[in-house]
Amino acid sequence: MSMDSDAKSPFQTAELAFDDPFAAFSQWMEDARGAEPNDPNAMTLATVSSSGVPSARIVLLRSVDAAEHPERGFVFFTNTESRKGMEIAANPQVALLFHWKSLGRQIRIEGKAIPVAAEEAESYFHTRPRISRLGARASDQSRPLPDRKTLQKRVEEEEARYPGDDIPRPAYWSGYRVTPTVIEFWQQMPFRLHDRLVFRRQGKNWGQEKLYP
Repeated sequence: MSMDSDAKSPFQTAELAFDDPFAAFSQWMEDARGAEPNDPNAMTLATVSSSGVPSARIVLLRSVDAAEHPERGFVFFTNTESRKGMEIAANPQVALLFHWKSLGRQIRIEGKAIPVAAEEAESYFHTRPRISRLGARASDQSRPLPDRKTLQKRVEEEEARYPGDDIPRPAYWSGYRVTPTVIEFWQQMPFRLHDRLVFRRQGKNWGQEKLYP
């Protein structure tokens, strides 16, 4: 029995074909900036506690290192005393997930989260809006909060302490660079016959293979 020539084929869309996973990531991120209505750089960060309990949350990707960077990776910033910070301290192996529903695309990343240099954290901290910097000082992230008024009061206290724009970065506010060992690209295809291409680090190079959907 022959297939109807007018029937939609699950293989009409061009399949994924990349040589450099970082270049492909940059292209997909650029596509997402033009298609996603809000926070195209949002990514799920999954960590695991010292007792093996996983947790996940959304954070924002702030930079991806250029090819000449010795520890090339994906950078985000946070309170290092938060739950994710404490879990990374206990187990630096993490996973990232980008999902762009409007494009039918996902990128999964596995690797090690390494603290950024203090100078890098300092530089980024001072690009943040003033209220965000005050909030970073006022918030005991992930710890119990009696009520919203308590947080508001602490922010107001920080604002009174630092009325100008010179707001020092607290020592516990910094960033992490996720140096990947695995990067997988997922493209939605008709009839759930999705296209998956995975890169695995092999020394200084990357090997790649297709995966069944």
